[in-house]
Amino acid sequence: MIRAIALDDEPPALRLLTHFCSLTDTIELVETFTRTDDALAYLRAHPVDLLFLDINMPAMSGIDFHQAARQQEGLSQLMVIFTTAYAEYAVEGFNLNAVDYLLKPFTRDRFLQAVQKAVDYHELIHRAASPKTAYLYIRADYRMHKIPLDEILFIEGLDDYLKVHLQGSRPIVARMTMKAMTQKLEETEGAEGQFIRVHRSYIVPFHRIDGVRNRIISLGGEEIPIGASYETEFFKRFS
Repeated sequence: MIRAIALDDEPPALRLLTHFCSLTDTIELVETFTRTDDALAYLRAHPVDLLFLDINMPAMSGIDFHQAARQQEGLSQLMVIFTTAYAEYAVEGFNLNAVDYLLKPFTRDRFLQAVQKAVDYHELIHRAASPKTAYLYIRADYRMHKIPLDEILFIEGLDDYLKVHLQGSRPIVARMTMKAMTQKLEETEGAEGQFIRVHRSYIVPFHRIDGVRNRIISLGGEEIPIGASYETEFFKRFS
């Protein structure tokens, strides 16, 4: 849900925006304002995604208000849909990277078209900001398994097989050596530096380690020994 406010010096225009927003399931119009100072104070104190903004207002133009708001900390990504009865402001509105420009009187369909642009843009910037999930691909049980790296508890070697212990699901057993798995993790995007071999039979992810005592790693309720030949490198990286 996109949180929005509306600023317009004409109450009938605010009532129309309130009605149109109530017809959508993507926009929550949390407040409306007729005064620019009240709207700016609200923006400073509350999280808002979208601003419906009239341009021709007596105290401060919508253009000036938009510039003042974008200079406030945390408001650089604020989306704006300009609303005005004056077509000559359209070019200036788009030059300010507005999501859309609604020329009064606008219809419900035209309003929904502008809202959809805001929804699409909101999803785009949040998808770009979200961390990408990294995966490990291994073949086992006659199929390829796609394993999120952050779900791996530890990897256990069993001669020519290994067991990938996972959070919340059964381990995956694959015919693969620990040497091959170590190399595969080094080549997997997102896994670089996140895993370390601590024993001839164990590889662990650093972020899963709860503590280390007497060359024993506590990890997810398990105790993993640190092999003598791996001790120096482990403590060098773990520290």
